[in-house]
Amino acid sequence: MKRYLLPEQGNFYKANLHCHTNLSDGALSPEEVKKLYKEKGYSVVAYTDHDILIPHQELADENFLPLNAFEMEINESAEKDFSQIKCCHLCFIALEPDNVVQPCWHRTKYRFGNADQYKHLVKFDETEPDYEREYTADGINDLIRRCREKGFFVTYNHPTWSQENYREYSSYIGMNAMEICNFGCMTEGYEDYNPRVYDDMLRAGKRIYCIAADDNHNRGEYGTRKFDSFGGFTMIKADRLDYRTITGALEAGNFYASQGPEIHALWMKNGKLYIECGPAEKIQFTSGIRRNSVVWAEPGESVTEAVFDVKPEDVYIRVTVTDHAGRHADTRAYFTDELFSAD
Repeated sequence: MKRYLLPEQGNFYKANLHCHTNLSDGALSPEEVKKLYKEKGYSVVAYTDHDILIPHQELADENFLPLNAFEMEINESAEKDFSQIKCCHLCFIALEPDNVVQPCWHRTKYRFGNADQYKHLVKFDETEPDYEREYTADGINDLIRRCREKGFFVTYNHPTWSQENYREYSSYIGMNAMEICNFGCMTEGYEDYNPRVYDDMLRAGKRIYCIAADDNHNRGEYGTRKFDSFGGFTMIKADRLDYRTITGALEAGNFYASQGPEIHALWMKNGKLYIECGPAEKIQFTSGIRRNSVVWAEPGESVTEAVFDVKPEDVYIRVTVTDHAGRHADTRAYFTDELFSAD
């Protein structure tokens, strides 16, 4: 039986799920960000300004969907310069368009950049006490749990820039996804293409997705290598461009992460995984055990499809497409107990 892992029907919508404007520490207004991304073919932007959930539904049109979102930073308590401390950054995307109440709010603390100037626009539950952030596994897991319960899709961001290692990130539980690629950090010299971290998470038993995002602040000159837009995006497969359909596709994992390459189709049939993609130098199959595989293009040519054997003992499988410029597209992980039970 043929089973599509990326839905057969629907359209791909290009999304940036981590974005900053001048409401926190970005250089552009929300309107300027919309114009910038629409001109480059994006349909979805999650406005994840630091510490303030401010919806921008006035920017929605038939070809552009803003998602209600925000980012929180939880910093290590240490008597050190900020450059020397560890931190955890999480983005929260509201699953429902009318969910505009920010959870885990503090009335006087934790506003970054210009965010304090706009705190009066934030809605929060006035019956709840101020939420104190705590850089411990328990503190971060409590934050994730509370925001998930309040109806938010949670992503774990840029572990390299955050100076976190296996001991920290493997202790976090409950997020929906992690950034396998954070392009903004890469433009600043950090190695924040993180497939190894994703595999660490998966092999630790976390059934999470992976996304790619810009984390754009747009301070660099447009058109230069320092301009931090358009280098990490998530391609969401959905029936139509409306709020709940798109966030439903996020919940279901109907997307892939990319720095440029395209994945056109992905399906299973009779214990084999099939992928069709744009022109690539290689297509790599990764499993949860020591059983990987790769299909290489011949010199001077490209490869656009591959077939891999999948076994129940693989634990999970995922695929990476690498183009001739060295850019990657990554599927999320699919766990074999679910794949084979479905058959």
